[in-house]
Amino acid sequence: MAVSGRLPLLLLAGLVAVVLQPTRQTVLAWVGLCLALTALDLLLAVSPRRLVLERETSAQVRLGATGSTALLVTNSGRRTLRGVVRDAWQPSAGAATDRHRVRIEAGERRRLTTALSPTRRGDRLADRVTVRSYGPLGLGARQRSVDVGGAIRALPPFHSRKHLPSRLAALRQLDGRSAVRVRGQGTEFDSLRDYVEGDDVRSIDWRATARRQHAVVRTWQPERDRRVILVLDTSRTSAGRVEDMPRLDSEMDAALLLAALASRAGDRVDLIAGDRWVRARVTAASRTTLLGDLVQAMAPLEPALLEASWPTLAAAIADTSRRRALVVLLTALEPAAIEESLLPTLATLTTHHRVVLASVSDPALTAMAARRGTTAEVFDAAAAERTLALRQRTAAVLGRLGVTVVDAPPEDLPPRLADHYLLLKSQGLL
Repeated sequence: MAVSGRLPLLLLAGLVAVVLQPTRQTVLAWVGLCLALTALDLLLAVSPRRLVLERETSAQVRLGATGSTALLVTNSGRRTLRGVVRDAWQPSAGAATDRHRVRIEAGERRRLTTALSPTRRGDRLADRVTVRSYGPLGLGARQRSVDVGGAIRALPPFHSRKHLPSRLAALRQLDGRSAVRVRGQGTEFDSLRDYVEGDDVRSIDWRATARRQHAVVRTWQPERDRRVILVLDTSRTSAGRVEDMPRLDSEMDAALLLAALASRAGDRVDLIAGDRWVRARVTAASRTTLLGDLVQAMAPLEPALLEASWPTLAAAIADTSRRRALVVLLTALEPAAIEESLLPTLATLTTHHRVVLASVSDPALTAMAARRGTTAEVFDAAAAERTLALRQRTAAVLGRLGVTVVDAPPEDLPPRLADHYLLLKSQGLL
């Protein structure tokens, strides 16, 4: 049960009668009349139990965009429903106008649409649907709340998509070169050409040289259908916020850009996300469905307040590919976490794969280290310098183990990682 603002106004209107006849009986009579009218109004109101509530499947939406959800309300009673329907959602679902004033005739079905602008990635859930049915006088209303399940999935926004055209142009330029000379494994025969000074004598094709009566060398092109394995760390270190964005979201952005670029280059891309356990996995996705599969797998991921178990993730990498691959570890360059769990595992990984560690750095540390105007700022700068020195030392240790470290702020990490991939491609190291 609920009352509207009309009931207090009706009670105030009784002041006229009280002024004309200022007795206790007048006041009680007027209050009794108001209560009787309200009770009659409640009896004449359509029962909310007469309504059938259904929700249509909500479409997915990228984080930062606006989607909608539709609620179907059917009046199975014999009288007209006048009231308000509130379609409540989680605050992070961003439901701006969730209250709908309705007038539904008997037997009529109405479709109520609520706009949603999620402020967090993942599945945003619906709360209860509350129906408030008013009587013909609008004094009182019957009210009922019903759980009507529903969810809208907010996908990763993929802000780094703006860097994709320029990197694709660089990739086309790389693929379009007529002769790419690469030593070692991971190359495919391209063509024969005349020997010029500076060519590696080991690339001379002696049979073709004998036929043509002059030196001929083989040229090679980077091998396609290579493996790129993206490993997304969802442990406690990914929960930290850098520039008001979780590290995990920034790492997802970098992973999506690299995946889009590698798939255009003809390489196979797999994803493993986890901490102590594997939380999500995308394998054997086609080029046309890769990005869709990745964002679907990434959307519900949330940082877990657990330490990462790198032996478990390394076992998942081994299950994904027995061939040599580019393994990109998207994790925080945190000295304590890396030394305790990751370093013992890297010896095995670097033996079988080329390993790159991509980490989100915090620009606030650099800014803090530069401010030294007051005593407090000097202490802050000392702490920042120590943190930066530890990160550099950890990166140096990883480098000696054969791991390339790409450490950049959230905005710069995706293009930096993509550029490193292109560099490896140009050098034939994939």
